[in-house]
Amino acid sequence: MSGFRLPAGGRIDRERSLSFRFDGRSYSGHPGDTLAAALLASGVRLFGRSFKYHRPRGVITAGPEEPAALVELRTGARREPNTPATMIELFEGLEAQSQNRWPSLAFDIGAINGLLSPFIPAGFYYKTFMWPASFWEKFYEPAIRRAAGLGRGAEQADPDRYDIVHDHCDVLVVGSGAAGLAAARAAVEAGARVILAEQDFELGGGTLLEPSLAVWRDETLAALRAGEAALLPRTGVVGAYDHGVFAAIERVCDHLPEPLEHSPRQRLHVIRAAAAVFATGAVERHLAFPDNDRPGVMLAGAVRSYLHRHGVAAGRRVVLFTNNDAAYATAFDLHEAGVAVAAIVDVREDSIAGHAAKAKGLEVLFGHEVAGTSGKPDLDGVWLRKRGEARSRRVLADVLAISGGEAPSIQLPSQARLPILFDERIAAFVSSSTDRLHAAGSARGLSGIRATAGDGEAAGRRAAGAAGFDGRGALPLPDMPEQAATALAPFFEVKSKGKAFVDLQNDVTADDIRLAHREGYSHIEHVKRYTTHSMATDQGKIGGLLGSAILAEARGEPLAKVGLSTFRPYAMPVAWGALAGDEVGARFKPKRLLPLHDWHERNGAVFVSIGLWMRPLVYSPSRDTSWGPVLEEARAVRRSVGITDMSSLGKIDVQGPGAASFLDRIYANTFSTLKIGRARYGIMLREDGILLDDGTTSRLGADHFLVTTTTQKAAEVLEHMEWHLQTVWPELDVTLTDVGDQWAQFAVAGPKARLVLEQVVADLDLGNDAFPFMAAGSAVIAGVPGRIFRISFSGELAYEVAVPAGFAEHVWSAILAAGSAFGITPYALDALNVMRIEKGHVTGGEINGQTTPADLGFGRMLKKGDYIGRVLGSRPGLLDADRLQLVGIRCADVTGRLRGGAHLVDRDATSVSQGFLTAACMSAELDRWIGLALLRGGHGRHGQRLIAASPIYDEQVEVEVMSPHFVDPKNIRVHA
Repeated sequence: MSGFRLPAGGRIDRERSLSFRFDGRSYSGHPGDTLAAALLASGVRLFGRSFKYHRPRGVITAGPEEPAALVELRTGARREPNTPATMIELFEGLEAQSQNRWPSLAFDIGAINGLLSPFIPAGFYYKTFMWPASFWEKFYEPAIRRAAGLGRGAEQADPDRYDIVHDHCDVLVVGSGAAGLAAARAAVEAGARVILAEQDFELGGGTLLEPSLAVWRDETLAALRAGEAALLPRTGVVGAYDHGVFAAIERVCDHLPEPLEHSPRQRLHVIRAAAAVFATGAVERHLAFPDNDRPGVMLAGAVRSYLHRHGVAAGRRVVLFTNNDAAYATAFDLHEAGVAVAAIVDVREDSIAGHAAKAKGLEVLFGHEVAGTSGKPDLDGVWLRKRGEARSRRVLADVLAISGGEAPSIQLPSQARLPILFDERIAAFVSSSTDRLHAAGSARGLSGIRATAGDGEAAGRRAAGAAGFDGRGALPLPDMPEQAATALAPFFEVKSKGKAFVDLQNDVTADDIRLAHREGYSHIEHVKRYTTHSMATDQGKIGGLLGSAILAEARGEPLAKVGLSTFRPYAMPVAWGALAGDEVGARFKPKRLLPLHDWHERNGAVFVSIGLWMRPLVYSPSRDTSWGPVLEEARAVRRSVGITDMSSLGKIDVQGPGAASFLDRIYANTFSTLKIGRARYGIMLREDGILLDDGTTSRLGADHFLVTTTTQKAAEVLEHMEWHLQTVWPELDVTLTDVGDQWAQFAVAGPKARLVLEQVVADLDLGNDAFPFMAAGSAVIAGVPGRIFRISFSGELAYEVAVPAGFAEHVWSAILAAGSAFGITPYALDALNVMRIEKGHVTGGEINGQTTPADLGFGRMLKKGDYIGRVLGSRPGLLDADRLQLVGIRCADVTGRLRGGAHLVDRDATSVSQGFLTAACMSAELDRWIGLALLRGGHGRHGQRLIAASPIYDEQVEVEVMSPHFVDPKNIRVHA
């Protein structure tokens, strides 16, 4: 117990107390505290255990970069592991537990790993778990899975709601320190729409540690609110992507015991900004020395933050270890608050700040270093020595505040592909700027409040200018004179006996970095993977540069050449729920109902989900889904007439002077030559030459087309068309409209189809001469204006009737009444599938993302002109005659049956698959099992005998390869 609450100070509400529990014990804090601050104020030093060696760990930082003080927050379904205690706002009733320990935090059996550390160095798993091979499945993999992770996730379903919103702004400012506030105000004053995102729960960043800046900060925030800037506290920008797109997570209700009613717990903001300013600040760097992970070892800036933000002294007797002047501010503030500063250890031989400290009566040891720490498990002493000497002395202390200088927070600028440069002045990497993306303040390597604020103002003006706004006039800057300072010493490590940690969460030591180099892993990315350095939840924020410096020394090369490992999204841990938003459960895959859904349900339909649509599979009041009722429906169509609901097909209205030209480019066949009142079957390719979708397109006017797509590909095809229209050919005057929900569409098929429709269609001659196959036109159907298309998917004489969705049941019922004399039968998806297999029509089983037009026999449809997929579709591999090609398959024995997915193999080589069945059914017309298949070199193999083998059912059936057109190959019926 050493930390304590100061009698005054801090930005907390001392009038109110909040009770909470940690590891089953009760504590109290104040509104404005974090969990880490409240525990430190209560004298708690031990927060958790490290991953590999289970060493005791305390709080290191005061922000999201915290690598050690990770806890399980809440209980039950809301339990959340690996949450930095430094980012948890205290609330009444908070429950938290330490993690990665058993049976308790104070006594952890896993600490034995520390004694075994000589036998488990970096990369040991690569060498140990390779032999004997038979041990992997039985022993190694289960053991590794049990050891993986630090905390426990919730085992129940998440009860909370999440949200995703799309924001647009002229200028996004990330960070609300001096640079961020000045940048936001400059952009607002220029007239730009600004979003200011701050990961902390209070706006102000580093200015919150300077009481003298309160007036400037409050005035600046007031000006931003008056300018209608969107201020987003508790919002961390976690990803920067191309074209000004950013991802940010807003912790809407994480500071409450549970979310408010009708409020999401977290909200993902997808922000599209014309320009951005990265005022992301900097994080203090760790230093490597023996036992630098002991609870009580903290970053100097964190000690100062707890003092000013929360009125908490991290300890009663503090030693400061530094290589720079900025860290002295911590010693001065502690001294003024009445906290004993036992010594200031400065690796430099002299410094301006050091002499100022001596003038205040503080002991400053120039040219000294920390050789180690003592304490079980908490820090109770620090070993000091003169640099270059072996002899050391112990100084009593319960806190060691260390500062290796600042490392600019360049994760987001790096993701945004801003140039990253090495700054010799601060011995760290800094971000630069481009026309629309600007780094400002500490992120650019600057120091001092006034300098960073001035840089932020300039960046805000440039960003607003890039967004099209011209701001002029000077803005008030913080009145805080800069102090003269001695240059930072590029110092990273004290070499002495003992473990010096570089990555505090994953237990990566300085010796591990050197071992990786000796074993040939000399690139920083290879070191990262060999040692797990910078792979923890903090992603190396406080130790990443330190690891690179140690590697640079091992390689004998400058740090600038070694660089840093790649920064990838997300810049901080993100809950899966926030990424999913409200698109979970029924919202992830909502059920879409046909306009006739209620009629289908009343008449015994058994439904199946196709894409998002609930479509009738078969009409069977007894719920019999065997082949019996399916074949009855199909035979009724073949012999007389049937009607089926095709409303789920995608329908895209294409209009404009450029419509014909646009479709010519989108489709592999030509549509500009299509006559008004006619329809044409078309195939659409992806850019790589693979079939995307097929369907019919009808020309309703000179500049008006209606495109139909398959049910499952409707959204994908519309997206494909919109993307090319907006980005590849924006000069085309074309409008695309999804009209799928506006129209109900029915197919009336069978030899009696014309006789039925003639009774309900007015003002349109449906005769073969007046309305031939593939004709399209307007008509009045059962008194409702609609459209009729002479299209057939069943292979029979057929018409598709389209009417406004609101009149679906009226028209459907009228057609049924007209067809009653002919025994009209509603048929569903399974019957339709039987007939399409008999006819050799393809669907998603054949257009599976791997087939080309030639594979499916559509090669003759490809036009000579240009179209999407033409160039890549001509690659030799896609023209190979030995590719999987569409064929028909029927059982050699009329009693045999086929299984979809069965592999086709030679009769004398059953282990080598040459293709597979994409669809199979009992034929309604041939009274035997038939199917469609993709067979290697299939077009040239008609007449061959193969084996259809289904390992799942342990079946093997002899089959014959033939044309996929089993019924009416000359298309006589559709032209009847």
